[in-house]
Amino acid sequence: MTPIPLHAARDLPIWRRPLTLLFLMAIAMPLSFSTWSALLNNFVIEAAQFDGQDIGWLHTVREIPGFLAIGVILVILFVREQVLALISLALLGVATAVTAWFPSMGGLLFVTLFSSIGFHYYETVNQSLQLQWLPKERAPQILGWLIAAGSGATLVAYLLIERTWEALDLSYNTVFMASGGLTLLIVIYCALAFPQFESPNPQRKTFVLRKRYWLYYALQFMSGARRQIFVVFAGFMMVERFGFDVHELTRLYLINLIANMVLAPYFGKAVHRFGERNTLVFEYIGLTAVFLAYGGIYWFGWGVVLAAALYVLDHLFFALALALKTYFQKIADPQDIAPTAAVAFTINHIAAVFLPALLGALWLLSPGAVFGLAALMALVSLSLALMIPRNPEPGNETRFSRFAAAPAE
Repeated sequence: MTPIPLHAARDLPIWRRPLTLLFLMAIAMPLSFSTWSALLNNFVIEAAQFDGQDIGWLHTVREIPGFLAIGVILVILFVREQVLALISLALLGVATAVTAWFPSMGGLLFVTLFSSIGFHYYETVNQSLQLQWLPKERAPQILGWLIAAGSGATLVAYLLIERTWEALDLSYNTVFMASGGLTLLIVIYCALAFPQFESPNPQRKTFVLRKRYWLYYALQFMSGARRQIFVVFAGFMMVERFGFDVHELTRLYLINLIANMVLAPYFGKAVHRFGERNTLVFEYIGLTAVFLAYGGIYWFGWGVVLAAALYVLDHLFFALALALKTYFQKIADPQDIAPTAAVAFTINHIAAVFLPALLGALWLLSPGAVFGLAALMALVSLSLALMIPRNPEPGNETRFSRFAAAPAE
C-alpha cells in the first residue's frame, strides 16, 4: 500500500482521515486498559490474595516494558509507526481478554507483562503520531478532545459494569473478555478502513538524546515516579482500607470519566491560553495538596468521602499533563519526535521499575509515608516547571537558555 502524504489526507472522507484514526485509537485503548485497571484491585485481592507488597511487584513487572520503550526505535526500522500502534493495541486487547484465566501471582505477572508491552508501545507510538499529525496551534485543544473521547468510551463500559455487575452476577472473565474483544474489533476496523499516512517530516530512526531537551527529560522522570504512587496505591487504598467492591470502585471511575469528558477540552484551551508553564505549575501545586491529604487519611483517620473526592481530583490534575506533550512539540526538531518519544517513555519509567516494589514494602509499614513521598515528588516537579519559559521554542527550551553561550543543537 502506497502511503498517502498527510496534506493529501484532507481530501479523504472523514471516516478515513488521520484525525479519525487518532480518535478511534484513543477509544480502543482505554476500553481494555481502563477496564483492567478498574477490576484489578478487587480481582487480585479476591482471586490471588494480594497484599500491598504483591501489588507493588505486579506493577513493577508491568512497568518493565515502559522502561524498555526505547526499543520502539529499533522496531520502527522495520514496521511503520501506524502499523505498530495497531499491533500494540491488538496485543493489549488479547492480554486483557485472558486476564481472568491466570488467577495466581505467577500467572498474573505473565499476562500483565504482555498487556504492558501492548500498552506502552502503543502509548509511545501514539504520542509520536499525535505530535507529528496535529498542527502546533491546534494541538492542545485536539489533545483535550482526544482525552475526552477516550473517557467517553470508557464511561460506557463502566456504566455497563456498574449497572450489571451485581444485577447479572457477572464474572471477572466475562468483563475482561468483553473489553479486550471490543478493543480487537476496533483494531481490525482501523487496519482495514484507513490507508497508511506519510508524515511531512521523516523521523530519525536512531537513538536521540539532546542536551537542550534536559528539562523535558527531567519532567518526564518525575512524572513517571509520581504517577506510580497514584496508579498503584490510590485505588488499592480504596479497596484495602475502605472495602470498596467492584461496582463501588467503578462508580468512582465513572465520576472521573464524566469529569474528564466535560473538562478535558477546557484543559486543552487552558494550555493554549495560559501556556505550558502556568498549566503545569497549577497541576503540581494541586497534586502536592492532594497527596498530603491522602497521607492525612492514614495519619489523622480522615474518612471515605474525602478519600473518594481526592481520588477524583488526583485524576483530573493528571489530565493536565497534556501540557508536557505540547511543551515538547514546541521545542523539538520535527524529526526528533518519534525517537524522543521512545527515549522519554524510558525515562518516564526508570523509577517505575523499582519504585512500586520498594513502596509496596514501605506501604506495609506506613501507607501515609508513601503519599508523603509523592507530595515531595510533586514539589520537585513544581520547581522544574517554573523553569519553562513563557514562549518555548527551539533555542528557548528553558528560562536559562538565553544565557547559554552555545547555540541550540
